[in-house]
Amino acid sequence: MTPHAHLCADSWVAHFVKHLEAERNASAHTVAGYLQDLAQFVAYVWKDAKPPYDWLRPDRFAARGFLVQSQKAGAAAATTRRKLASLRTFYRFLEREEHVARNPFGGLHGPRLPRRLPRILTVGQVRTLLGAPVAALAEKERADGPAGGPAAYAALRDAAIFELLYSTGARVSEAADLTRSRVDLIAGVARVRGKGKKERLCALGRPAIEALEKALEVAEMLWPESARPSAPLFLNLQGGPLTTRSIERGMKRWLAAAGLPPEITPHKLRHSFATHLLDAGADLRSVQELLGHASLTTTQIYTQVTVERLKEIYRQAHPRA
Repeated sequence: MTPHAHLCADSWVAHFVKHLEAERNASAHTVAGYLQDLAQFVAYVWKDAKPPYDWLRPDRFAARGFLVQSQKAGAAAATTRRKLASLRTFYRFLEREEHVARNPFGGLHGPRLPRRLPRILTVGQVRTLLGAPVAALAEKERADGPAGGPAAYAALRDAAIFELLYSTGARVSEAADLTRSRVDLIAGVARVRGKGKKERLCALGRPAIEALEKALEVAEMLWPESARPSAPLFLNLQGGPLTTRSIERGMKRWLAAAGLPPEITPHKLRHSFATHLLDAGADLRSVQELLGHASLTTTQIYTQVTVERLKEIYRQAHPRA
């Protein structure tokens, strides 16, 4: 039995799950998140009672009490806000289906989020990271002669992954999901599938294209079937699809080899991509499209990063700062 499967014995929860999957194209991970939040609310209101539940019973006081309990239990502000959004969405669905007349979570506000600016890499750090796999491969070849096989592919593949992440601003999960058919090296574009399974076009710079060409050439020699359009773009050393976790582990190894801070993650390349574009004069709307953000507000945090960096430069350089 899957976690929270007992909830779906309630017909309204079962209908809500179908709504999420069919109408909102929600992933299994997203659905599981909604069910987790619903299960916690059910436990708060009905304790150990079994479904079906009387969804008319909870009022605004119950809704507010649930959120307060979450905060008192030590949940992060973002977690409490997510629970509010989940329950508000569920009750909006019940309103739409005319099962309830009011939404007890409507009009409630979650705790204020602390303002946290994303950490980014300098251009020099990006250059060092992107060059680390190929530099290590070249050094090995100078010492031991021409390298081939899976070891050479691993270095070329990791270089191509880092170049693609920084060139496109893609999330690491989006990069791992790419297939050969969704990357056009001649046109220099990748069709990335983001949140909500929405696709967007991302530009590939010349270094990314060249890195991908080298990695794919070696992959096809090792695993001829990898040339199929449906084949994963990035492979593990058995010729299977590379996972997000493997990409993260690979980056940790190259960070250590290059002497870079170990807390750098693939997602920081996405932050760096956005900030460096804005530093170079790109407009906010264009960066929003490239990142696949639904809201411009989400993208605007990168303008704050740029302003903070400018302030720091000013403080360091201006004689009367």
